Amino acid sequence: MSDQFVSIVGSGHTKFGRLDALSLEDLIVSAAQEALAEAQLDASDVDAVYLGNFNSGLVPDSFASSLIHQASPKLRFKPATRCENACASGSAAIFSAMNAINAGEADVVLVVGAEKMTSRSTPEVTRALAGAGYQNDAAEAALSFPELFGIAAQQYTERYQSPLEAMAHIASKNHHNAMLNPLAQMHREMDFEACNTVSDKNPLVAPPLRLTDCSLISDGAAALVLVSPRRAKSFQREVAILGKAHISDLLPMSTRDFLAFEGPEMALKNAIANAGITLDDINFAEVHDCFTIAELLIYEAMGLTPKGQGYRALNDGTVMRDGALPVNLSGGLKAKGHPVGATGVSMHAISFRQLTGQAGELQLNGAGLGLVFNMGGAAVANYATVLEAKRA
Repeated sequence: MSDQFVSIVGSGHTKFGRLDALSLEDLIVSAAQEALAEAQLDASDVDAVYLGNFNSGLVPDSFASSLIHQASPKLRFKPATRCENACASGSAAIFSAMNAINAGEADVVLVVGAEKMTSRSTPEVTRALAGAGYQNDAAEAALSFPELFGIAAQQYTERYQSPLEAMAHIASKNHHNAMLNPLAQMHREMDFEACNTVSDKNPLVAPPLRLTDCSLISDGAAALVLVSPRRAKSFQREVAILGKAHISDLLPMSTRDFLAFEGPEMALKNAIANAGITLDDINFAEVHDCFTIAELLIYEAMGLTPKGQGYRALNDGTVMRDGALPVNLSGGLKAKGHPVGATGVSMHAISFRQLTGQAGELQLNGAGLGLVFNMGGAAVANYATVLEAKRA
């Protein structure tokens, strides 16, 4: 298949957190308007809109794609599509937009990812998210996602060694990074000892996972303007999607080796290969740390370390802010927040700002290449992209 280098030319991003005063519509409209404004784009020039939104009963808005039209009267009658692929719904919307551009059906596409979660209780959110698991096996259907990733941590211990200290270091790192991100949900330093110790403030959630190993229940939205190469030259800022890959695996956990993380590994390696670069060329990565054990497994899937040795990327400082490949400078899902449908779009919006010198205190000097990995379910829907700075 022949791909054009689709480019990002604008971004929008609400704060993530408990946003009681804002509806799903408010979040979608706010992010969309900011992306259009940042791109200095008249809404009449948009050819299509895509929405990433999981929902699963979290809010009554089951038919939300045309809520993007509320961002401008000039968006009325533009074709609108909602994309759902569990926690990778945002990336599903981005890839759908890229496909429309590559097919010659659009030159300019507005993508929004959004989720409203905090109006539901924690047990209700847990049940809603569990719907992204395999439902035709009673044992699997009974497991929440914290329990699934808790099993992964147990299996890691049995196959290699305990990952708990490494997981605590990941949590502490991402909380520290989020302190520089004004859009992050949680601005609270969490040192290693606090994250590594079970306590009243850090109870076991799904043994051996502790509260600090779990991402946040969040409200929020993010948006992007994607354009064809023909249109990209007319915008002030441009980040090209240099390489991409979408890999989907089998849904039943019983059919695969979860710890092998084969879907994520294939997506990451294919995106990097398609970009014509190596992992050593990348300056930073935003990855899907829904649980800290997931980030550890992603280090290994990327090829930063051999299997079972993800801890080395922490111990030698590789993934720290001043390391060779900083991971989750935004704070990640762990501290930035995880409004499910927004997450993939947020990762790309944050990376776009990093690559165009708009990242504020998060800014890395000389960042030219970024890697994004967004995952739906238990390593089922896997999306990876390599982003290249073209014009700031």
